[in-house]
Amino acid sequence: MKILSITFFLLISFTAFSQKSSIIAKNAEIEKAGTGYAFTEGPAVAPDGKVYFTDQPNDRIFVWDEKEGVSQWLEGTRRSNGMYFNAKGQLVTCADLYNQLGYFDENKEFHLIHEGYDGKLLNAPNDLWIAPNGGIYFSDPYYHRSWWEEGRGEEQDVRGVYYLSPDGKISRVIDDFVQPNGLIGTPDGKILYAADINDRKIWKYDIQPDGSLANKTFFAPNGSDGMTLDNKGNVYLTMGKVWVYSPDGELVQEIEFPESPANICFGGKNRKTLFVTARTSVYTLEMKVKGVD
Repeated sequence: MKILSITFFLLISFTAFSQKSSIIAKNAEIEKAGTGYAFTEGPAVAPDGKVYFTDQPNDRIFVWDEKEGVSQWLEGTRRSNGMYFNAKGQLVTCADLYNQLGYFDENKEFHLIHEGYDGKLLNAPNDLWIAPNGGIYFSDPYYHRSWWEEGRGEEQDVRGVYYLSPDGKISRVIDDFVQPNGLIGTPDGKILYAADINDRKIWKYDIQPDGSLANKTFFAPNGSDGMTLDNKGNVYLTMGKVWVYSPDGELVQEIEFPESPANICFGGKNRKTLFVTARTSVYTLEMKVKGVD
């Protein structure tokens, strides 16, 4: 799909920093990389810099290449939502259809990683982050799905965040959120950021050796759907616009997009292209900083 340039200039709100110190590349403008989707989600960058994202209501995964644009990768994805590539280069997904975690192999075949907790179905895994040791953190909120419920309703008594250890043991590591959603961790595996989207708060945790979380600390007064990090440690949130916070929780920049962002990552060979899924379209923006996911 040919990249389409936005006809208006980038709308940026600067806060504590001047234009000279902006994290956005000089003269960069938002570009529409693709459009015509029902609702885009789950961007995940592959080792080669390509970004895979979902059109969840239409049960499709697309791939963006910085030279070739967007093309469809798979139809019939078990309603994939949040996605992330593991160390083996496999596309791990929150498969909403049957409330599972799984991955797609090189032949685009789905393989189950995990389902259920405490003898019950999960509510529906939504977003995930894979730690350096291979453990998976994932959020499990609850959003009513009339096409699936058939009287089932919400099975878990808590809308939680879970940790699936490398040896397959699952534990609930957050149980006090209104509605958990976006997750992202630091490359050293020491810190996890987690969004309570309905309470409009981001919390920061220290990751313990066993995967549990400690020292819950308020980080930012925004909810977030998807989240990402850059190589300066800045945290990117998606809530109406893109909000960028320093590792110390200071607001660095606000970036307005033509549509409300749902999720975000860095892509391209050099990881300097900010890739945003925003409702019916996906957008790119060239940055000075680089992504680390």
